[in-house]
Amino acid sequence: MYTTVNENGVLNNYPTEPQVYCAEYPAIWEQRKYVIQGVFATLLVTTLVLVGISVS
Repeated sequence: MYTTVNENGVLNNYPTEPQVYCAEYPAIWEQRKYVIQGVFATLLVTTLVLVGISVS
């Protein structure tokens, strides 16, 4: 942690910055996983909306 002190004795703490890197394009198996997660999320939201409509 990087710390400075000004003329009044006040400490200023600065966090260390993380290493920056470029993101890589997801692999085919990761893309398939995202599609499956999207399908399950869509089914869950659709089910909740239909239950909400049927209850009201």
